[in-house]
Amino acid sequence: MEVNGYQVGPDANLIGADLSDVDLIGANLTGANLTGANLTDANLFSANLSDANLIGANLRWVYCVCADFENANLTGANLSGSDLSGANLECANLTGANLSGANLSGADLYGADLTGADLSNANLNGANLSGADLIGANLNGTLM
Repeated sequence: MEVNGYQVGPDANLIGADLSDVDLIGANLTGANLTGANLTDANLFSANLSDANLIGANLRWVYCVCADFENANLTGANLSGSDLSGANLECANLTGANLSGANLSGADLYGADLTGADLSNANLNGANLSGADLIGANLNGTLM
């Protein structure tokens, strides 16, 4: 599928892509490279981003509206250094995801599966972790 002039799908090369304010509900982005992409205010409800690379991606809250990853599959995704402040990650599957150094301040992680996730040096200040599964997660240096 094409979105904003970009081919979006499994293993897509979306380095630095501007996908802000787009509707990607249920999109299959398995293994996609979204390094440095702008996903501010994107709707990724139930999207599959397993093994996707989101290093340094901008997923931050803007004007009280945030990137919506509710129920998204981010298993094994690399989100290191990404800005997810204010993002809705409610019930997202982040099993084994790399969130080292990510900004998750004010993010909603209610019921998220963070089993085995790397949250080292992440900013979780003000994040909602109610019901989140943190079994085996690396929390070294995490700001809470």
